[in-house]
Amino acid sequence: MRMHCTCSLNRFQFKPSVLFRCTNIHPKPSSIRSSILATMSTVSTESAVASDQNGSTNDAQKPLQVSNRLEKFKTTIFTRMSNLAIQYGGINLGQGFPNFDGPEFVKEAAIQAIKDGKNQYARGYGVPDLNLAISERFKKDTGLVVDPEKEITVTSGCTEAIAATMLGLINPGDEVILFAPFYDSYEATLSMAGAKIKCITLRPPDFSLPINEFRSAISKDTRAVLINTPHNPTGKMFTRDELNEIASLCIENDVLVFADEVYDKLSFEMDHISIASLPGMFERTVTMNSLGKTFSLTGWKIGWAIAPPHLTWGVRQAHAFLTFATSTPMQSAAATALRAPESYYEELKKDYLSKKAILEEGLKAVGFKVFPSSGTYFIIVDHTPFGLKNDVDFCEYLIKEVGVVAIPTSVFYLNPEDGKDLVRFTFCKDENTLRAAVERMKEKLTRKS
Repeated sequence: MRMHCTCSLNRFQFKPSVLFRCTNIHPKPSSIRSSILATMSTVSTESAVASDQNGSTNDAQKPLQVSNRLEKFKTTIFTRMSNLAIQYGGINLGQGFPNFDGPEFVKEAAIQAIKDGKNQYARGYGVPDLNLAISERFKKDTGLVVDPEKEITVTSGCTEAIAATMLGLINPGDEVILFAPFYDSYEATLSMAGAKIKCITLRPPDFSLPINEFRSAISKDTRAVLINTPHNPTGKMFTRDELNEIASLCIENDVLVFADEVYDKLSFEMDHISIASLPGMFERTVTMNSLGKTFSLTGWKIGWAIAPPHLTWGVRQAHAFLTFATSTPMQSAAATALRAPESYYEELKKDYLSKKAILEEGLKAVGFKVFPSSGTYFIIVDHTPFGLKNDVDFCEYLIKEVGVVAIPTSVFYLNPEDGKDLVRFTFCKDENTLRAAVERMKEKLTRKS
């Protein structure tokens, strides 16, 4: 018996390689600005030159080769926009990585682990002490007692946890329900797994769950629902009522839940709830998380998946042939991080609330329509007051003419039209950077309506 305590991508031109079915169908835009298209569709391997046996170079480019299931996915939106930030000297409020470092006590633990010789392959599913630390943290957060040896798998970031879960538990033709907008790796990984995707669109201003649409979307072919809370890119947190509705329908229809909870410590207006902690849900849930967002160490790529043994088996089988093992000294330091006192998490939330206020108030003063962000370190805004026809055009203008980088949200939808009015900003930057970005926008952006 389970114990409880009382306590993106150029989606504008592609050949579909996955069978998609979305509850809202709109025509796709036929083109985008040529300059951003050129930048966003270029991959680093394109300019490679070959040397012939006489030592000369052949700079004729060969056609790019990629499997059909990945043909539509080019360089990620985050890489593209960060490259444009460098090209135009923009302040990068696009990609969600901090421009400040993680805590000293965690970095020192990594240095010590390296000095102590913890530098060879780790055990495939995790260094024992990290597995134990994850189980301890999960118990504090959810009240669930999990077996660190049988129910926890350490991965190379949450992105690999997502990939291992999809590839290990989804068969070709299985149906998986996503909530749009969604983190771009979901669609790509499901494409690799050969899944069919059903899409439920969350809409502003509150991005609430359309429960009747969700109820209608579940079918006898539905294998899993993928949920992200707190939610990237909207900042939405699924309420207890919404999670109960999802749980009830998943139990009724024998559907799995894959829960991405990487922003669980960045919940501002309500307590984060792990869906695995709801009655009857642990046995059908894979909970995925990572170290990077909570400890500002995104480059370490330490993640994990928590699931009952019958689901952990599939996750571990895929993980074994994706990466096999994750960085040994960083795992050791991650165990130290997860045992941080509660005061660390309190200060983290306090610090991010201050950053959030600077950006949120600044965006409103600039003239954006700003939607509430209850969690994560992202804010979604409506850019239409500035007169650009879509999010990509607006982000191009913002980089080139204003010197600030945001992410066009249409790349997070199966139907880009659903996101064409929205852009995403991040506040995981130091306060001076956030203020400088706001000042640039105040100076150079002019409302058209």
